[in-house]
Amino acid sequence: MTEHEERKQRRLDARSLRGLAHPLRMQLLDTLRQRGPATASQLAERFGESSGATSYHLRQLAAHGFVEDAPERGKGRERWWQAVDQGLVFDTAEFEDAGPEVRGLAEVFLYEVANTHARELSTWLDARKDWSEAWSRGSDMSDATLRLTPELAAELVTRMHALIDGYRSLVGDEDTPDAETVRIHTHLFPINTD
Repeated sequence: MTEHEERKQRRLDARSLRGLAHPLRMQLLDTLRQRGPATASQLAERFGESSGATSYHLRQLAAHGFVEDAPERGKGRERWWQAVDQGLVFDTAEFEDAGPEVRGLAEVFLYEVANTHARELSTWLDARKDWSEAWSRGSDMSDATLRLTPELAAELVTRMHALIDGYRSLVGDEDTPDAETVRIHTHLFPINTD
């Protein structure tokens, strides 16, 4: 994998969390990461917001380094935005000793990630009849219950991420027949069985 093909990820810290932990900002960033550059007006239409609101939140994301101008797209007064990074890394250990404001922002961030996963899954369930039988068979909505130590859980997460990363370069160009962009959600957390 070349440096250009490498998936650029950003590690969240307290400062960047302040600029991101807002539901609309997170949705705007996700959309730019998944669908590519867009204008504030296009994003406003997509989310049923005013272009003033999306412009404001895009400027906040830019101030914290999450988005930037897409100069090759802009013509005249039309401002196009693009995501700077293709992924986010959130390490809960970095926020354990943070003050209440930052811990609250971390909670907003985590709940919005969970809400996004639920929305995406619901959207798939609503639209699956429009996809081929092959895609229905290729999709997954499963769960498993294991007994693990925290160390084994962390190892499993690392191995799952490595497995997923190994599939990134298997389908190269946009012209590959039957290739589609897919979303993969993984969740691993302890449960109380009492």
